[in-house]
Amino acid sequence: MVFIYNFFLIFLCIILSPIILIAFIIQPKFRAGFWNKSGFYSFKKQRKTTVFHAVSVGEVNAVKDLIFQYKKLHNDEDIIVTTTTLTGQTLAKKVFAGCAAVTYFPYDFFFSVLSFLDIFKPEKIIVAETEIWPCFVTLAKLKGIKVYTVNGRISPHSYDGYKKLKFFLSPILNRYEKIFMQTKDDSLRIIDVGADSAKVEVMGNLKFDIRPNLSNDEIEKYSDELKTQNYRLFIGASTHKGEDEMVLTAFDFIKQKHPDAKLLLVPRHPERYDEVISLLNNSGYKWGKRSFKDNFEQNDIILLDTMGELSKLFSLCHVAFIGGSFSQTGGHNPLEANVWNKPVISGPCIFNFKDVYRIVTEKNCAVIVNNQEEFNSELLSFYENNGKYSSYCNNAKFVFSENNGAIKYVLDRI
Repeated sequence: MVFIYNFFLIFLCIILSPIILIAFIIQPKFRAGFWNKSGFYSFKKQRKTTVFHAVSVGEVNAVKDLIFQYKKLHNDEDIIVTTTTLTGQTLAKKVFAGCAAVTYFPYDFFFSVLSFLDIFKPEKIIVAETEIWPCFVTLAKLKGIKVYTVNGRISPHSYDGYKKLKFFLSPILNRYEKIFMQTKDDSLRIIDVGADSAKVEVMGNLKFDIRPNLSNDEIEKYSDELKTQNYRLFIGASTHKGEDEMVLTAFDFIKQKHPDAKLLLVPRHPERYDEVISLLNNSGYKWGKRSFKDNFEQNDIILLDTMGELSKLFSLCHVAFIGGSFSQTGGHNPLEANVWNKPVISGPCIFNFKDVYRIVTEKNCAVIVNNQEEFNSELLSFYENNGKYSSYCNNAKFVFSENNGAIKYVLDRI
């Protein structure tokens, strides 16, 4: 089946080659890491090697503490971190500088996978979340390399699709050494699509093991740079198309009542900056760019157009909106703001983090809104209702202590 899959994959690439070529020319992100992904790597194995794969920015942030803890326990090993996307690669190189080598994960062709495995010769491969690459897992198994899934999850939508491919997925999933899923529901889903129940365990969610990553002095430094001391900062984080307008509308609503409100706007994808800049030019507000070192004394809005700073700048905010939740994307991680004891507002489309949102909404440190009117109302309440605001901030402190432990669980098991 894997042979047929690989033949089909190559055949499909040949058929679609004109479209692929155009995409490579138009969009740099598609051609990023092409030679690495095709199997050309420069690495000389000297010690025992473990590979961690994190697809993009979200996965890099989720596994970074696991990797740091693993490195402390296995300082005699080489750590390789792979990503698929350009943004993930950029962040990984910044986060893991001095700790791990960073490169791209290979395309799932037999020749590129074989090249990757022969060059790096890893003893273990640890894959973040539910990334299933049939050729990669099969060839790793044939070479005696243990492959693990950590922080695995399957959304209801993906589950429906996977069930139709159970005949194909079952033998692939059973080539994993262990599959560690976030929740009981996730574990039942992956067993139902073909995984051996003896290989599936519930580990919890790595995202609850994150910790504030700045000292008080570093927070003060960021505050001085952005001049936030006299303002209450609203962050519109990881926004997708259509959400920037909603954030700007909500900001305008509270700005009329609370002149001390400021906005840090953070589009999820850098290729949308020009589109968002056009919105800012038409907003009527003075705005600047973080990359230009602009600050809030001179501007009402700052566009965060730098990589790797969002998780730190949540430390400065009064309240955060987490995007991807009005755009049918499935939402992004609210815990990156909650870890700083900040309340979160999100739209209703949160299937990527359904279990996380269930916990943070039940514990009253995040709120779900369904439309612009509710968005405006909830945001205003966090500026005007001091009792509610303090309660949400305090509740966030306890969410992590009650739900952490996933890193220790995984390290003990592998």
